[in-house]
Amino acid sequence: MAAPDTTRPADPGRPPLAGRHAVVTGGARGIGRAIAVALAAQGARLTLVGRDAAALEAACAALGGEAEYEIADVADAAQVGAAFTRLAARGPATLLVNNAGAAESAPFHRTDAALWQRMLDVNLTGTFHVIQAALPAMLQAGAGGRIVNVASTAGQVGYPYVAAYCAAKHGVIGLTRALALELAGKGITVNAVCPGYTDTEIVRASIANIVARTGRNEAEALAALVQHNPQRRLVRPEEVANAVLWLCLPGSEAVTGQSLSVSGGEVT
Repeated sequence: MAAPDTTRPADPGRPPLAGRHAVVTGGARGIGRAIAVALAAQGARLTLVGRDAAALEAACAALGGEAEYEIADVADAAQVGAAFTRLAARGPATLLVNNAGAAESAPFHRTDAALWQRMLDVNLTGTFHVIQAALPAMLQAGAGGRIVNVASTAGQVGYPYVAAYCAAKHGVIGLTRALALELAGKGITVNAVCPGYTDTEIVRASIANIVARTGRNEAEALAALVQHNPQRRLVRPEEVANAVLWLCLPGSEAVTGQSLSVSGGEVT
């Protein structure tokens, strides 16, 4: 099955992503779920990949009949490979969004090798595994493939107490830039979207952690997180999803190797 020719004018009566198979890792909740909703609204058929079967099933039910899911831990190459072997029955995934990730904080002197490795395994090596599993079919499908890696402003600047997470996300941006150059002649774009602090379960857990450790109230803890955002607020998952969607839509073919900050002006 060949990928649609995204350089031709779109049929005004047909959704722009109709016929495209999109895979979203970490698609059951938060940013990943918002991305899945945005892609589905433009006609893509979705396969969500994650570890929580109940959450994935609920997300797919909300998306409707064009959404399915596969269980896999992105940090495990064998599980990822098996998932992509199964989902190939739905056609080549010509849209890939690497959203699965995790964040843990600790002062550097308390960051042990196990925490360091967890952050690399999920955030960086997981992205590597998924792209390696998806790319052969995407190349075979031809021009029009899109890879979007959800990184973080932590991949563009440094933050205290999350050295391992920052290192992993900087790695995702480096991988994005290198792969974009390798695939530029194949008509496949590779970009990163870098959210600032976003209103997700992970950030809400961080706020609760600040409250528990410092004695601040929730409003004070939130203010501490958003103090570097000129808009003084959390980013909404839908705002991140809109950036990802744009990179997947026809008309963005010349944009590749970029790291798009969605952070209210924190990173410019």
